[in-house]
Amino acid sequence: MKICAVELRSNEAVICLLSMSNGLFDIPECRTQKFIMKDSLDNVEMRDFQFAFKKLLEDYKVDRVVIRTRETRGKFAGSAVGFKLEAAIQLIDDIYVDFISNSEIKQKLKRNPLAIDFRATGLRQFQEAAFTTGYAYLSK
Repeated sequence: MKICAVELRSNEAVICLLSMSNGLFDIPECRTQKFIMKDSLDNVEMRDFQFAFKKLLEDYKVDRVVIRTRETRGKFAGSAVGFKLEAAIQLIDDIYVDFISNSEIKQKLKRNPLAIDFRATGLRQFQEAAFTTGYAYLSK
């Protein structure tokens, strides 16, 4: 199974592709690490984001998208743009979107700690939350 793990922050969607086969994780190369929305009110930009995201999923033959959930209220609440990006991803045809909470991620990482240091993955530092989201999701 190949997944695209997503962490939504303010006006960007940070992604990490992961797959697992025979108990081994693979982090395939990907042409982009994040999508950035410049104007949250622009219909065209939102459609362009959705098209580009869908194209990436098709090109890399992704089976499922996993999004790290965010708070809806309080100090760490997600932004309005972030929720719009989430909706745009959920509305992509023929792709299953699942969610995983921060507490669930912590529990899974406690039970199945990373076998290597994050820096050894070759991913960018800003992708760490997306990576741990995908790792926790696949560590069932």
